[in-house]
Amino acid sequence: MGRSSAVDAVVPEEDPYSTSIDVDLEETCWGCGLHVLVPPHASVFKCGWCGAITKQMTVNCNNKYLRWRRFRDRCFVCVVLVVMLLFICGGLWAVCPVVFSIGYFCGIFHFTLALILSISTVSSFCLAAFRPASVQQIIIWGSYPTVGKGRLENYTFCHYCSKPKSPRTHHCRSCGTCILDMDHHCPFIGNCVGASNHRWFILFLISAVTSTLYVTIMTLFATIYIWPPVNLGTGNILNGLSGTEFLFQVLKERAIAILSSAVFLPAQGLVLVYLFISSVSVGIGLSVLLWQQLCYIYTGETYLGHLRAGNEGMSNKDCQNLVRFFGSPFAAAPYLPSFWKSRKIHTK
Repeated sequence: MGRSSAVDAVVPEEDPYSTSIDVDLEETCWGCGLHVLVPPHASVFKCGWCGAITKQMTVNCNNKYLRWRRFRDRCFVCVVLVVMLLFICGGLWAVCPVVFSIGYFCGIFHFTLALILSISTVSSFCLAAFRPASVQQIIIWGSYPTVGKGRLENYTFCHYCSKPKSPRTHHCRSCGTCILDMDHHCPFIGNCVGASNHRWFILFLISAVTSTLYVTIMTLFATIYIWPPVNLGTGNILNGLSGTEFLFQVLKERAIAILSSAVFLPAQGLVLVYLFISSVSVGIGLSVLLWQQLCYIYTGETYLGHLRAGNEGMSNKDCQNLVRFFGSPFAAAPYLPSFWKSRKIHTK
């Protein structure tokens, strides 16, 4: 075995009144296996050959409740998926008769649009939930000279996975694995949001916000269309009231009249009212989450990177970060017909 002499170590401050002579200790690098001379009481040291960082004070922990967490997350995902399907079916059942009663062409158009939004929302949700959040990198480590110089630069050792962990990787205890470019662990999809499914998560949010906005507009229109006639009699309150009192009294009586007429609403109308309130509340929450995610992508960082003292990745605010995240216009070129690919080559 060789010996690595270039070492970066984190050592606590020495006691000025101490008279003991400190002698460098010999430790083994987990990355390449070289013997490294480390100052005594150093909690962190870095190998000068492979660049791996060793944290000696890390305690090896076991994932005792990992299976229970996975089962809990998958059950919650199934519940969310069932609620989404019930929401879609209830909306089609309540809105389609009203739209088709207006016109056949109008009904076909809105039914097709609702079907497209439903398929895009459910499919992107399933891809974000059931697709692995990160792909494990195959890294050779533990034996010199198999590991090249600087091969594990700034890598640390994950005591949960017993594998190297890159600087942009975080370990998720709920998923039981290390996630590259981990943003957060989302309980609604029962999965981490990482390098492999972050784009699908954003597409799900965009599709869901668009769908809730469409449901809000259509349910409001259908509710007004089938609402029973409202008796708005205000003749008995016109005399002897000031402007503010008159306005307040008019609003009060109209609210009472509308609530009184709601008793005669059919089951379809009650479903429409429920869908309207649900779509507004869910749409507001998803819009805030989508705006937050797009802001992080615009600044070139993740949610966990934003929380850490030293933000990882790019820190410059640029629209190119959004372009890199969603991919270039020719990202789907390998899947297009051959004549399109040949045309792209000739135009370069």
